[in-house]
Amino acid sequence: MNCRVNRSDPDAAVAPRRYGLDPLLPALGHHSMSGIRGDILDVSTPLVGGCAALPFDRYTVEEADHERYRCGDPGQGRLRRRLAYGPVRTYGSAEDQVGEPCEGKPSRTADKAAIKAMLVNRVGDFGLAPGISGCFTLFQTVDFSTIFALLVPQKFLDSCNMRLNAITLICILLLIGAVGKSAQIGSHTWSPDAMEGPTPVSALIHAATMVTAGVFMIARCSPLFEYPPTALIVITFAGAMTSFLAATTGILQNDLKRVIAYSTCSQLGYMIFACGISNYSVSVFHLMNHAFFKALLFLSAGSVIHAMSDEQDMRKMGGLASSFPFTYAMMLMGSLSLIGFPFLTGFIPKM
Repeated sequence: MNCRVNRSDPDAAVAPRRYGLDPLLPALGHHSMSGIRGDILDVSTPLVGGCAALPFDRYTVEEADHERYRCGDPGQGRLRRRLAYGPVRTYGSAEDQVGEPCEGKPSRTADKAAIKAMLVNRVGDFGLAPGISGCFTLFQTVDFSTIFALLVPQKFLDSCNMRLNAITLICILLLIGAVGKSAQIGSHTWSPDAMEGPTPVSALIHAATMVTAGVFMIARCSPLFEYPPTALIVITFAGAMTSFLAATTGILQNDLKRVIAYSTCSQLGYMIFACGISNYSVSVFHLMNHAFFKALLFLSAGSVIHAMSDEQDMRKMGGLASSFPFTYAMMLMGSLSLIGFPFLTGFIPKM
């Protein structure tokens, strides 16, 4: 049991609340100013995105063909806004703006991939938007702190001669949104296709920012998801199936970037699965670790592709360790961390 205290209000009552991030994120309180939250979860996650963005910004200096990315990723500020705002309603709009840089590479294939990503994410929005509306209907607010304080598990909705638990229905709708945003089973196809974008942008978006949105949303709404056991069962099943399906599909791919993209889907499945068993601390910790070693893999792959004259078919590669020893060492380090090799960053959350 943990307590969350709004330190900006000295008269606020200290009431125990059920909060799923107790093991890793202790009750340090939170500050709120003009709807922007500032607790430890909101600070740590954008910090990872900002730190991971530094090598991408340096990498893009070498990308002479993509002028608009030399000044960095314009989605970074939108990422931080998505993570920091207190109201649930700001989540969807900021998330859509984060994905805009994916559409910057001028080619017909990239255009199709961008349209596909947009359409698949709209499917997730069909769950996210009603879920947010349900929160407002039930609690008359969309502020996280207020919703968590007013949670009552035994609230029902009567519709079409059916009696539904309101909290369970809202959680399932929000989960549909998370499935679309984090490329889980049924909505996973847009993430590998989005690899058509420039390597620095696809690396940042698909390692530390865009695809982690669903995981962050579930962790942020953990008090809400803890009430209905049905929602946790669905989350666990979706994460486990995604992890297995994406890992199996990745084995059959020949495109270097698509292999890493399916690996990302598999790791996101692990994070969703951890949330489903109420281990939110491990999920967030793995999200932070994954951002760095997956970014290392993406940038190493970009180095290989650039050296191979934009060739991405792994069947046409081989014996590159002697030609690119540094790139080989970096990709080896990222791969070992991905599989959870001892003493590397990926080992700790997979213990």
